[in-house]
Amino acid sequence: MSFNNLDTLYRQVIMDHYKNPRNKGVLEDDSLTVNMNNPTCGDRIQLTFKLEDGKVADAKFEGEGCSISMSSASMMTQAIKGKTVEDALKMSTIFSDMMLGKDYDESLDLGDIEALQGVSQFPARIKCATLAWKAMEKGMKEE
Repeated sequence: MSFNNLDTLYRQVIMDHYKNPRNKGVLEDDSLTVNMNNPTCGDRIQLTFKLEDGKVADAKFEGEGCSISMSSASMMTQAIKGKTVEDALKMSTIFSDMMLGKDYDESLDLGDIEALQGVSQFPARIKCATLAWKAMEKGMKEE
């Protein structure tokens, strides 16, 4: 597949998650809630997730922001469900490395998240892409 076709596919995946977000909403009951914002551009997110037996039983998000931040939140909540806390945090490290243009561990399947790989070429947008991930890290480390 040529670079242009791959770039187009990635853009379509990002826009699909933006227009049809997965896991949009708020969890009630015993869920952890983390609110974060990116003062540089105004993106904000409220991430709620539920941990059971060391695994992410459920995750949802609410927020406002650009297509990159909202699609990243959609992809992230989808990817961490059912994962152990350790694997979710490992995915966050992998994602951060990918955003910084570093070589990253490819042992975990990132699925749709790989569509955000091109964001690393736009330093001002990296904070948009990583906002939901930073919220997840913060919540899990506070747990």
